[in-house]
Amino acid sequence: MPAIVTQNLTKQYGKLEALSDLCIEVAEGESFCLLGPNGAGKSTTIGVLTGSLEPTSGTANVMGIDVAKDPIGVKKAVGIVPESEYPPSFLTVREYLDLVCSIRNVSDHASRIDHWIEFFDLGQKQDVLCKDLSKGTKKKVIVSAALVHEPKLLFLDEPFLDLDPIVQHAMKDYLRSYVKEGGTVFLSTHILEIAEKLCDRAGILYDGRLIACGKLSELKKSRESLEDVFMRLVQEECA
Repeated sequence: MPAIVTQNLTKQYGKLEALSDLCIEVAEGESFCLLGPNGAGKSTTIGVLTGSLEPTSGTANVMGIDVAKDPIGVKKAVGIVPESEYPPSFLTVREYLDLVCSIRNVSDHASRIDHWIEFFDLGQKQDVLCKDLSKGTKKKVIVSAALVHEPKLLFLDEPFLDLDPIVQHAMKDYLRSYVKEGGTVFLSTHILEIAEKLCDRAGILYDGRLIACGKLSELKKSRESLEDVFMRLVQEECA
């Protein structure tokens, strides 16, 4: 069973069509990257696929769940790192992660939380209120919250923003291991290097439309870099 399947998925805001007839399929155990410039519709796509936004038309199934019919079921089944989200200001790091574990019915809260606190070097910050954390530390907390219940599918919207190079490196290593062990990653970014290093396949989104999709080796012409591919396809759309 594919992890993600969409058919003619469309999202409109009034007369603005932010996403138009998106048709993609992502296999279990695959790392898929959605590329595109700012405003292309990447965050809208993830919002619809994770049940945060209601589609205008078309269908989307995530882990066998119809997103439109059971958005809560999708949220329970996956891990989500939105592009811009901060943990509750009135909770400490540990309190927030404990709350997430409680909501998700995670057994053995303490060991799960301890693992991610150690992974992201949050030991000295675990009893600090989230409102007093730096942007990078808040991002670590949000990523921890997405991973603490050990989901089989991760939606990551620009997940490396605000993270320092050391943490980015650790995250990339983790994601490679996660996919090798059967996990599925759906990642959106405008940073082409990330796609080249992490993803099996990529889709290129422009102005709400999927203009190319396939293995990175298939998208590239002879001696082309992914940047060359991206610029060529976008320029063709603009012509």
